[in-house]
Amino acid sequence: MVNVLANIASILIIVEFVIGNFANVFIALVNCIDLINRQRISSADGILSALAVSRIGLLWVISINWYFTVLNPDIYRKQTEIIIHIAWAVTNHFSTWLATSLSIFYLLKIANFSNFIFLHLKKRERGTMQMNENIGNVTQNTKLKDITNFLNMTAFTLLNSMPFFISFICVLLLIYPLCKHLRRMRLHGKGSQDPSTKVHVRALQTVISFLLLLAVYFVSLTISDWSSKKPVTLLCQAAGLLYPSSHSFVLIWGNRKLKEAFVSVLWQMTQ
Repeated sequence: MVNVLANIASILIIVEFVIGNFANVFIALVNCIDLINRQRISSADGILSALAVSRIGLLWVISINWYFTVLNPDIYRKQTEIIIHIAWAVTNHFSTWLATSLSIFYLLKIANFSNFIFLHLKKRERGTMQMNENIGNVTQNTKLKDITNFLNMTAFTLLNSMPFFISFICVLLLIYPLCKHLRRMRLHGKGSQDPSTKVHVRALQTVISFLLLLAVYFVSLTISDWSSKKPVTLLCQAAGLLYPSSHSFVLIWGNRKLKEAFVSVLWQMTQ
């Protein structure tokens, strides 16, 4: 039974690695082609492209760690472990904060508040993105002597709870104007399927899916670190890979340009 669970988990990891790389390479490639054709790129597409690249790195780091710890544990040296942990810290940091930045971007672009705070945030949107980039640069310069403390579970929880709660607040703030908009539409006798509502709902679905998958990712990493049983560790790693792989498909389906390109590719493949 133990071997069966381990084999199932390994198959899931391989499948998630393949489809995750496909989705993220697709996002980066479509936006890169669009940049070449138009000679410019929107803020949303820039964040999506950077997020896709960071998730490709995260997928490779997690998969390489799985390969060494499961398939070739005898050659898994301390130096290799340190390199993998540094690579994971950097790619995980960028992946999480870029996805959080995307949630903030949706909030600032869609939620039309008259509140001064939100007007102020809209004006400082680019500054927000620059702050996240600077935080990433600090992570890249982390010294080897700080690795043990950096990978401490308490520090991990504190560092990653911040983007989670920021995204959670974005969800709440997106729900409020959506309910207000729907109530206003009903008062005017209009349906709830107007273009503005559809865009709002898609943004909300994207942020909520990110929150749920991020929660699964955090829980799986925590259980994996504390468990000494191989099947449990493998199943947790498989569950954790859902975050960087499946959420990219949610992003594709929620973006009109990416969705049209994806459907076009599928159509050509079936011909």
